[in-house]
Amino acid sequence: MTINLSPSELNKKGSHFDLPIALQVALCDESKIEFDDFFFFGELALDGTIKDTSHIFAIVLSLAKKGELKRVVSSLESAKKLGNIPNIDIYVVNTLNGAIEFVKSKDKDNYLYKKEEIKYHVLTIKDEQYFYNKKYDEDFKDVIGQDMAKYAALICAAGNHNFLMEGSPGCGKSMIAKRLQYILAPMNLEEILEKAKLQALDLKDVDFSPIRAFRNPHHSSTKSSIFGGGSSNAKMGEVALSNHGVLFFDELPHFPSNILEALREPLEDNKILISRVNSKILYETKFIFVSAMNPCPCGNKLSSVKECRCSDFEVQRYKNRLSEPFLDRIDLYVVMNDSFSDNKNIVSSKELHESVIKAFIRQKNRGQKELNGKLNDKDIKKYCVLDSETSDILEKARVNYSLSFRSINKILKVARTIADINENEFITKGDLLKSLNFRKR
Repeated sequence: MTINLSPSELNKKGSHFDLPIALQVALCDESKIEFDDFFFFGELALDGTIKDTSHIFAIVLSLAKKGELKRVVSSLESAKKLGNIPNIDIYVVNTLNGAIEFVKSKDKDNYLYKKEEIKYHVLTIKDEQYFYNKKYDEDFKDVIGQDMAKYAALICAAGNHNFLMEGSPGCGKSMIAKRLQYILAPMNLEEILEKAKLQALDLKDVDFSPIRAFRNPHHSSTKSSIFGGGSSNAKMGEVALSNHGVLFFDELPHFPSNILEALREPLEDNKILISRVNSKILYETKFIFVSAMNPCPCGNKLSSVKECRCSDFEVQRYKNRLSEPFLDRIDLYVVMNDSFSDNKNIVSSKELHESVIKAFIRQKNRGQKELNGKLNDKDIKKYCVLDSETSDILEKARVNYSLSFRSINKILKVARTIADINENEFITKGDLLKSLNFRKR
């Protein structure tokens, strides 16, 4: 007996074809049975039990998006994941004999999997549903002081803006970064499914909660682990796995310069092409880049209690690891001190998240496909309109600080988010001045 897996030039791997191959062999003499409308997926154990694999969810999701698949037959384990994909029917069989009985059955609805609804808070804006969670595993109320940094974190979450924090060790940089994940904008079903697909392909447990991804690679990570690679076949890296979520680089200057410079393309274009001998894959990279750094090699330059041991030359060499073109792609820059005396203004993640959701609703009601931080040049002209007085302020800033075209666009996008947080229909003078205050000069 010959099994043909076409097209032959495409490399096949994985055990998810076990079930359809075995089923075709078992039914080769059954000429009157037709089951062309069904797609079968599953790995077969030696006892005939059907098992789930990491590739099944990703394959079915991709085919369903293209409209090439309507009915799927799989194990119960697979069905629990596939049940989150809309507009497809899932039929459950747990053994090879069960699959044979299913094919021969005239009442296939008995095998139909009952889907469960997503049990989270729902926003409906312009006929599209967005989901969010009110559970905060790590809360901003634990961050003492640092009002400016917390406000920048709010802007970052409300508009999907890239964010850099500079401060001495222990001042709260990492605490703020790790809490961002729980106050980000609501997710639509497509984003939730995309996150789950990436988790499945990364051989991780699939999570269908509306909590965005948070990836935190160490500065010793290789370039291929950050951007993807492999010897012959293209594989995902941290940049792709953080899509629609947060990519956090702690100790930013300690990352190799080739990684930081290569990061410029996905930050600017929101996509990355990984080319290898046998494959080329284009990944979407719509992540929020959040980073933290010390002010000098010893870390004490901004400390109020410890003395800095670094020379001016060492400090400058340390900061020169970050190029101007790279820093130009950062929307929000905050210098943090280690003073914790101002502990009166405690803000919780719940309060910040409510402000993020209000700003999110304003952006979606304007008809924006992307949040402010990801607006293209055409949309900036449409949504980031300034009056004459505010335009004059921006022009003076451009001349005085030699701002690039990219910097001006970043300033406008941050100002638009600040205006949304303040519930202003148009960008005001105050909104723009606050935005300028977050620009690294």
